[in-house]
Amino acid sequence: MQLGLYSFGDSSIEQSTGRYVAESVIFRNLLERIKLADEVGLNYFGLGEHHREDYPVSAPAILLGAAASQTQQIHLGSAVTVLPTKDPVRVFQQYSTLDQITEGRAELTVGTGAYIESYPLFGQELADAQANFTEKLGLLQAMNAGNPVSFEGAFRPAISQLEVWPRPFNQKLDIWVATGETPESSERAAAFGFNANYSFLSAAPASKRAIVEHFRASAAAHGHVGLKVAVAGRGLVAERSSVAKETLYGGWLASVSVSQRERKREQPSREMFDEQASGDGPILAGDPNEVADRLAAIHSALGHDRHILQFDIGNIEHAAVMRSIELLGTKVLPQVQAL
Repeated sequence: MQLGLYSFGDSSIEQSTGRYVAESVIFRNLLERIKLADEVGLNYFGLGEHHREDYPVSAPAILLGAAASQTQQIHLGSAVTVLPTKDPVRVFQQYSTLDQITEGRAELTVGTGAYIESYPLFGQELADAQANFTEKLGLLQAMNAGNPVSFEGAFRPAISQLEVWPRPFNQKLDIWVATGETPESSERAAAFGFNANYSFLSAAPASKRAIVEHFRASAAAHGHVGLKVAVAGRGLVAERSSVAKETLYGGWLASVSVSQRERKREQPSREMFDEQASGDGPILAGDPNEVADRLAAIHSALGHDRHILQFDIGNIEHAAVMRSIELLGTKVLPQVQAL
């Protein structure tokens, strides 16, 4: 099982200024974190696309291009690209370019997005998101198969026997679909022959074995062999478990409070956090031994190929995030590989 990280480039309001942290600082910190993740042997770092002040990473491909020049082996990708609000041809070209720069280390993860701000921004109807997404997955599949490309649909002008350049370094991009917990979502990713990335943010990952197995069965039914499964969640590693949990709780509370308020849902509490951060819950916060044991237990249940964690939710202090990345690579990863 591969280990990696993902980030939305969380910002937060500085008490001294009453404003969000400058984007230049957020972006500089992200590049330092990606470079360190590469140095300690982690497999993947993904950047999520948003279009709001508290998540200022609106163009992940540009930041990933900057990271490409500072890294040697880590895979770099989106987490996620909101495909219904994009032109798939441009997305494919951007990540194929990144793949050429990195000589095969680029990946693309696409989804409909957890937030809706990109839909009015780019003139797309939220009501059409699922149909739009399915159609554009088909275009991605066609481009990944090779040139020339033909396509006709309702949400983008038709293409007739045209070539799309550049090609990926190894001719095909490694494409993932951010997959929901419904059977239909898994079936769609499997039908197109794309890998599945599950975000289990509130439920125990091990309890979702049935949906993961459904994806694998659907892939086999469509003749797709070797598709991969990733699990995404929140976490933090520190020398002491109590420090990891207290540090993560502060960032988690600040971030989740905003999203829950916007969606008119129950406000987060300490009890909610403790429940999710203990036992077989989705939050993996603790010392290296604890996090390694919990990762191994989840893998035992799901047999997944990659587990990625968000360490910087709510803009946790940069030094704490850097130390957590170091511990994940130098202490947790060797234990998980051994187990």
